[in-house]
Amino acid sequence: MVELKNISFRYGSEERQDYGENSLSGIDLIIHDGEFVLLTGPSGCGKTTILRLINGLIPHFYSGSVDGEVLIEGKAVSSQELYDTALKVGTVFQNPRSQFYNVDTTGELAFGCENRGLPEEQIYKRIDDTVTRFSIEKLMDRSIFHLSDGEKQKIACASVDVSGPDIILLDEPSANLDYEATLALRELILEWRRQGKTIIAAEHRIAYLWDLIDRAVIMRNGRIICELRGDETNTLTQNVLAEMGLRSTIQESPSSISLPLFLEGDEPLTLKGFRLTYSGAKEPVVNISDLTLAAGEIMAITGANGAGKTSLLSCICGLEKRCKGALVFKEKTYSRKNRQKLCFMVMQDTGNQLFTESVLEEVLISLPKNTENEKDRAEEILRALDLEPFLERHPQSLSGGQKQRLAIACALASGRRVLLLDEPTSGLDYAHMMETANLLKQLQCMGTTILVVTHDSELIHACCTRQYDLEYLNCQH
Repeated sequence: MVELKNISFRYGSEERQDYGENSLSGIDLIIHDGEFVLLTGPSGCGKTTILRLINGLIPHFYSGSVDGEVLIEGKAVSSQELYDTALKVGTVFQNPRSQFYNVDTTGELAFGCENRGLPEEQIYKRIDDTVTRFSIEKLMDRSIFHLSDGEKQKIACASVDVSGPDIILLDEPSANLDYEATLALRELILEWRRQGKTIIAAEHRIAYLWDLIDRAVIMRNGRIICELRGDETNTLTQNVLAEMGLRSTIQESPSSISLPLFLEGDEPLTLKGFRLTYSGAKEPVVNISDLTLAAGEIMAITGANGAGKTSLLSCICGLEKRCKGALVFKEKTYSRKNRQKLCFMVMQDTGNQLFTESVLEEVLISLPKNTENEKDRAEEILRALDLEPFLERHPQSLSGGQKQRLAIACALASGRRVLLLDEPTSGLDYAHMMETANLLKQLQCMGTTILVVTHDSELIHACCTRQYDLEYLNCQH
């Protein structure tokens, strides 16, 4: 049993207690053995902080002020060593790269069992069982560095499964997964339930697990505002869920959404000779000889994890040196270097593109030179994205969803004519997903061409005007 008794928490670097995910207040929660509990609520409400308290990262790794007690099987987590807690608790982090210790996938799956000193034969048996359940045979004996973010997420989930802890914590486990992989995650959760595991998931994309949970704990501003038993969740309409800041409970594949590819009257944006093959690969991951897209539109780029969607965006914006293609836009041909001035890319892991010491500075450096009243302009952009309260915060101290919005703020500030976004809503709640959709529509009205790599059906419905499946794109050669 997991018990949180009157927990209040504030990270050590904070000066205020109203920073959402960076604070908790008066949390009382009991999670029984074998129970599946969903923690959900708006971005930054404290879901991840609760998981860090349970797995011992608070206070052993993240310092701060803690009041109250967290108990596992009646023992205080704070008084145990991290390695003792890890024997009972396995965690899949929101950013899977932060939990990898090996450079190859098979070694990563074996790592936890090796640390426990399990016999080699038993380790291999566990790995084989997990690989079969996950259907990840093609990911074995691969370099971690050559996997897509979605594939890394699968390996992170599989490594926890191999270790076999009794309590499993999932922090936005479906954030980077395609539709089929999300269904596979659902099946894994069902298997964990059959094994009697205790599962605690912090999640925005709730559709795939809404009918599996024993209880939903809904949070806001560091507090629990509502608890629902599994048999009570069906009483909430989609409108009520949206008012609570929650995503839809309707599971839908992006490929089932019907949007046009190119319509008569669309202004063309043409890709010519785009071909990218990674070293050691037999087939190119991007292979487009001549393809016309719809400029001035919001184009959804969909496809399976590992299909090459992120690689395509890197080629288009000129970040990928090995891709030699050209882009034709408004009758002008752009080489790779010129595309870097035309395009702005919001990466899937936005932490990799945030460099300054404050949120305000991050937007200021993205503004074009000689911008009038640049501080006012930067604050206006941050206000539109609900980031004004964090002006002086260090970007790396923000929650995942807040970092996403900051990267989009930088894109807006840059004024680039082509905007590329890689899973921009992976860590966002309903309200901020809709804010992002509305912002993209505003940018489209200003003449910006937008390509969005996404698995998010709600985002596609909310703002996208064209849709391309990567399999279709790579067939155009």
